[in-house]
Amino acid sequence: MGIWKRMKDDMDAVFEQDPAARSYFEVFLTYSGLHAVWSHRIAHALYKRKMFFIARVISQMNRFFTGIEIHPGAIIGRRLFIDHGMGVVIGETCEIGNNVTIFQGVTLGGTGKEKGKRHPTIKDNALIATGAKVLGSITIGESAKVGGGSVVLKDVPDNATVVGIPGKIVKHRGEKVTKDLNHHKLPDPVANRCEYLQQEIDALKEEIAKLKEGKKHDVH
Repeated sequence: MGIWKRMKDDMDAVFEQDPAARSYFEVFLTYSGLHAVWSHRIAHALYKRKMFFIARVISQMNRFFTGIEIHPGAIIGRRLFIDHGMGVVIGETCEIGNNVTIFQGVTLGGTGKEKGKRHPTIKDNALIATGAKVLGSITIGESAKVGGGSVVLKDVPDNATVVGIPGKIVKHRGEKVTKDLNHHKLPDPVANRCEYLQQEIDALKEEIAKLKEGKKHDVH
């Protein structure tokens, strides 16, 4: 795929995901996520040619101008959409598939000073919501969703939804997870558990009240 066709492909992904996008001219000039991805491709090409210093310089300039830090060693597929993007960090050994969506504040990082593959692999069509932290050499499956603010330390299967700290799978092999932007409507397992406990407490209170009423009748 030629460079101009690849750039248009990236912009088309923006129109599919962002209802605020109005024209190619606007998207080309003002979308920092696109600029970060395009700059990374240059840095990555230099990195593969072992021109590590200049690749890192481009990466840091990219961070300065866009607020998005992508290590030049990271492998990124087609049509990555980084929405808003400020605070996004993508580590050196990350591998990101095609049609992936990442929101602001996301970290795809490591968990220590280990060598080798130490950053996540994100498969095609995955969505990583605002502020999520995906850490270590783990895999986020195809069409999976990671909820906002989640911390994920283990593999996530295809078509699964993960939320919470640490991340817990709340949907898997049920209805296929659609790739939409309603990541604020993901299930909350903690809230669900609290609601269940409250129902149990209410039931116990009702039983206690009945027992008290029974004792009163016995006294009379």
